[in-house]
Amino acid sequence: MTRAAATAPFGAHWILVAAAALLLQACSGPPLSPWHTETLDEEFTARKADEIRSFEDYLQLEERLFAQLEEKVYAQTGTGPEYALVRFSKGSIADPAVRAPNWNRSFELLPAADPVGGVLLLHGMSDSPYSLRALGEALQARGYQVVGLRLPGHGTSPAGLRTVSVADMAAAVRLAMAHLATSLGGKPVHLVGYSNGATLALDFTLAALDGAAAPVPASLVLVSPAVGISPAAALAAWKRRLSVLPGLGGLGWLAIEPEFDPYKYNSFATNAGEQVHRLTASVARRIAERERAGGLQDFPPTLVFKSDVDATVSTTAVVQRLLGRLAGGRHELVLFDINRYAAKSILTAVDPRSLSMQVAGNPGLPFAVTLVTNEHEDSPSVVARRQPPRSAATGPAEPLGLAWPAGVISLSHVALPFPPDDPLYGQRPPESEDLLFLGQMAIQGERGLLLFPADWLLRLRHNPFYPYLEARALDWISAGGATVE
Repeated sequence: MTRAAATAPFGAHWILVAAAALLLQACSGPPLSPWHTETLDEEFTARKADEIRSFEDYLQLEERLFAQLEEKVYAQTGTGPEYALVRFSKGSIADPAVRAPNWNRSFELLPAADPVGGVLLLHGMSDSPYSLRALGEALQARGYQVVGLRLPGHGTSPAGLRTVSVADMAAAVRLAMAHLATSLGGKPVHLVGYSNGATLALDFTLAALDGAAAPVPASLVLVSPAVGISPAAALAAWKRRLSVLPGLGGLGWLAIEPEFDPYKYNSFATNAGEQVHRLTASVARRIAERERAGGLQDFPPTLVFKSDVDATVSTTAVVQRLLGRLAGGRHELVLFDINRYAAKSILTAVDPRSLSMQVAGNPGLPFAVTLVTNEHEDSPSVVARRQPPRSAATGPAEPLGLAWPAGVISLSHVALPFPPDDPLYGQRPPESEDLLFLGQMAIQGERGLLLFPADWLLRLRHNPFYPYLEARALDWISAGGATVE
């Protein structure tokens, strides 16, 4: 008997176990609500690109979309004390409409004077334009015309993630970039992307370099970019296909959670995971192909902000799939280290130093590296240590006047674009007690009491070093192509 034949029954056994687990998950998961099941057909898709030809058309369609959301989701959701933390309960503390403006919608910020250029902001999967709001307002103050695009499937209800495709999102990005290019009459247009929005920024840039989109961005700023994700995400396609079978609708969701966040879905559709996997694989393949053909010399200057620990996307892929392949002297990685002052006295489950250890002192890197880290292990104060391209040496430490907050051991994937004073995710609650606060909370007690999952409470949701991120991003965009030698 061959080895393959001998092990075949064992493999088949585990396939059956996995299939049974999936069936059990589909049949015994949390019940689905209208925001998981109702389809909104006023959403933009790539198929509608022939009729939705301008950003103004996109906004008009978006207006109809939100009216449909009111009719199909809000109208079916109860009100009252038991719905006080339900996003889709009209007038609840979690209802986005109680805050003005509603940052789930696309927005455009115009400077006081003639704009010096344009910036398109692209949020992540399951997020909304709110995630880059603070940076957008800073860019507006610096003289830029800023568009925060609500990507298709987002800002409404999690059901939008069941059907959204890479093609839909890419078509919306092309439309918004064309709007800025037309409005600015040849002035530079830059791209800022967060998480999956960063991957969409790379996707557009590659298409523009190939002549399939316009304009070529003057520069890129990528925050927590989804350049590589877990290989297990490839299994999402199989779960989605099974979810159409009667009784298996639960397989259409990787997570079904209470919806209490006004600007982000807590539930995550299987299709969304599949689309992120497809997009990251496509971008990585095209970058590698372009590198082999010698076509990355003209890639726009790219600044990447990354936490050294990230439970959502791969940390090393930023080097292996992106920055390590680009032409030298034009690009930079800003890496936020863990809190070495706290880590020395706290047990950690894994060694989080893999990316910082990989890049620190490495003379073969074609890009600059700035490590935001403790001044020394006995201090919570942080400094920036910069390592030029193709060099193992670091310059003198730059004091930032910032420090790790007590009890915080690292940043997180979701923290980087939010300032400490963010009224929803920040360090302290807003003055008004009528506003929901989902930021830094120190809560202990018995499990099962709170609506929020325990791991949700653990994750840091704002960036204590945001002032440095904002300053570097503004300077990078203002430089518009200067080298980083």
